[in-house]
Amino acid sequence: MDINFYKYQGTGNDFIMIDNRQSHFSKNDTKLIARLCDRRFGIGADGLILLESDPEYDFRMVYFNSDGGEGSMCGNGGRCIVAFAKDLEIIRDKTRFIAVDGPHEASIEGDLISLKMQDVSNINVNSGSFFLDTGSPHHVKEITELETYPVKEEGARIRYDLYGEKGSNVNFVQPEGENQFFVRTYERGVEDETYSCGTGVTAVALAMHGQRNDHPEEYVIRTLGGELKVRFKWTGDHYSEIYLVGPADQVFKGKVVC
Repeated sequence: MDINFYKYQGTGNDFIMIDNRQSHFSKNDTKLIARLCDRRFGIGADGLILLESDPEYDFRMVYFNSDGGEGSMCGNGGRCIVAFAKDLEIIRDKTRFIAVDGPHEASIEGDLISLKMQDVSNINVNSGSFFLDTGSPHHVKEITELETYPVKEEGARIRYDLYGEKGSNVNFVQPEGENQFFVRTYERGVEDETYSCGTGVTAVALAMHGQRNDHPEEYVIRTLGGELKVRFKWTGDHYSEIYLVGPADQVFKGKVVC
């Protein structure tokens, strides 16, 4: 079977995109998905995303981690699938689509895609670290000297020791200036550090706002793969109007024989 695919990246977080509106691609073949994501024996990606039809939305997003298992919401993947849908001429500059965590809205302006995330009510604090769910579960820990920090080793330890087999994504954050932060993320399902994580930087922005109790409602987040912005509104008991903003680009397209 030949599969047409497209490769997209959002601040270095890269994904295999497949137009599955005709349901030709099997979602149960986890070994195939893992092989396609393998950087030595396949196409190579942090994850694989299927764009599927939905009767109530512009499209449905189905996300798989690079280990082949179906994943929770992926923020950068969400921005990339919006760019993919526009390239397929399914949408123009605005869209409403459905993902595993519910409906999302997004808009495109120039090379920036603004993706609306789900509201967040609960941020748990434990020994100076934070835990919250921004569509995917995230542990957030503020440290110093992040450039040289052993993210993969410490991220794996926290992912398994604190959260068990189901695990959590783990984010390490360092302030860089007023309303600016540097973030490195260990992602479960990839089981490694990635260049960027959209739900992760969203979690970091909300956790840092909650810790500092300050007024700004837009943060600039630097990742290894580039810069993202997170906008939000704090109502006094929960965060709403949360937007993840950044670029998403098609890298190449091709056909793989399976």
